[in-house]
Amino acid sequence: MHNAPRSNRLHIAIFGRRNAGKSSLINALTNQPVALVSPVPGTTTDPVFKSMEILPIGPVVLIDTAGLDDEGELGELRVRRSYQILKRTDLALLVLDAAEHVSPYEERILALCREKQVPVVGVLNKADLHPVTDSEKTAWQEKLGIETVAVSAITGRGIGDLKLAIIRSAPSSWDELSIIGDLLSPGDTALLVVPIDKAAPKGRLILPQVQTIRDILDHGALSLVVTERELPQALACLRERPKIVVTDSQAFLKAESDTPPDVPLTSFSILFARYKGDLATLVAGAQGIGRLRPGDRVLMAEACTHHRVEDDIGRVKLPRWLHQVVGGELDFDWVSGHGFPENLSAYQLVIHCGGCMINRREMLSRIACAQEAGVPIVNYGVCIAYLMGILPRALSPFPELQALFKSTLTWIAP
Repeated sequence: MHNAPRSNRLHIAIFGRRNAGKSSLINALTNQPVALVSPVPGTTTDPVFKSMEILPIGPVVLIDTAGLDDEGELGELRVRRSYQILKRTDLALLVLDAAEHVSPYEERILALCREKQVPVVGVLNKADLHPVTDSEKTAWQEKLGIETVAVSAITGRGIGDLKLAIIRSAPSSWDELSIIGDLLSPGDTALLVVPIDKAAPKGRLILPQVQTIRDILDHGALSLVVTERELPQALACLRERPKIVVTDSQAFLKAESDTPPDVPLTSFSILFARYKGDLATLVAGAQGIGRLRPGDRVLMAEACTHHRVEDDIGRVKLPRWLHQVVGGELDFDWVSGHGFPENLSAYQLVIHCGGCMINRREMLSRIACAQEAGVPIVNYGVCIAYLMGILPRALSPFPELQALFKSTLTWIAP
């Protein structure tokens, strides 16, 4: 649990004005001096992340943010970063000084949370200095329209009650999605085609592959892992055909050629398009590939900052394949990590990685951003399958999507 990837943890962001006690609260919740605490307003300048566990929820990430009332040119940048954290927030804690009143800062963050359907728990801090009566707590709840808990981040009073409120308010569906397990029954065999990725350190597989293997095991199915060279031998050795073949997108053509037509085939990236985002929207975005013309702008977005290899998929291979299909040069921009543009109107297409390093809420936020701008968005797996002319086959585990997009998309011949 301690080593659960950050992207798989419930993200709990702490918002509030300067000196409301946000940093003290994160220290109290973690029982560690994670965040710098000072009476000087504006001590927290950048978001601070701390992984921990809150049972029975499990692994979470607490995010301390800068004060919503920060001032000056730098203060405005800090506030903007605080609001950007909402894109990856599953649950918000709104910290208020128990002796203060509701201000426009709290009203704005509450309105944004409601707009984005982010559940909020109100934290009436500094109860050691300003004890909160039951009637005052009820009044706060009526003002804010959310559950509130009185705490003292300094003495620890009320922290246990706050953890219970977090458990009650956490979205029940945040970790209910499955990568592949819902496609399998106990005893089924999933055959995974895993080329040895140069970007992965020696002795390790890349994160989507590891998470897929774990999900298979969690659902009582069998996982057989081979390289693309061993796929024909593995298929021949199996007494029964596998329930599904999952391949790295870069080995799509060989895997498609070697896998019997009646065996469902897809890629890790397409599984993650469903697990982290919205597969239907990302597949519909493939229409944007067919509309590209020389000179069009394309945004390549990666959620991590991995070491680039010589023939990197996002920097080299995909641009090369797209130039060949379009018949001319395209204008590419690249972003990585959490640096995703808010305005996408200048682009004709967004191509996103599998998103294994960000949580589902942030990936959905990026998809929504593209939809609002009217820009088609695909992920690497969908784009590669489309360019290779095998997207219908790559959607074979999802027959409804396969049938829908066979009838609506114009395919590029392999």
